[in-house]
Amino acid sequence: MRTKTALSTLGTAAIIAVGAFGSQGFAASATANLAVSTAVASNCTVTTAPVAFGSYDPVVANASAGLDATGALTVACTKGAAPSIALALGGNASGSSRRLSDGAGNYLTYELYQEAARSTVWGTTGGAVLTAAAAPSKAARNFTVYGRVAGNQDVPSGNYADTVVATVNF
Repeated sequence: MRTKTALSTLGTAAIIAVGAFGSQGFAASATANLAVSTAVASNCTVTTAPVAFGSYDPVVANASAGLDATGALTVACTKGAAPSIALALGGNASGSSRRLSDGAGNYLTYELYQEAARSTVWGTTGGAVLTAAAAPSKAARNFTVYGRVAGNQDVPSGNYADTVVATVNF
């Protein structure tokens, strides 16, 4: 029993000692400001949906009328960034004319435009570059690409294609 009583007495003394020191608190303190910062980078991404014209009929439907289609550019930018969007001439251009190629030396002339009226060509300089309003948020915005294959082109049947590089400057 003595051992049990001695341990109990030591335990009680330890609790009292801890309580006595804990209730005193600290005699002094010091403070300092911790600086926290970051930089938000201006950034944009661009993805595309193709301008798929479908079938071009040089004999009847497109003997005089062009063939229209639309595609899209999806641009997401840092809030407040005002991107400008340029479309290159493509891999088959001749001078300033965009052309679809069948890979065998045959070409269909086409153009890409900034608006449904198809009056402002979409290009890489001056007014041909689309300047978008500042991004209201980081949410992606869609920009329609309006395309037209010119009518009255005399070409052989086949599959025609081109690749145009879209560039977003911000």
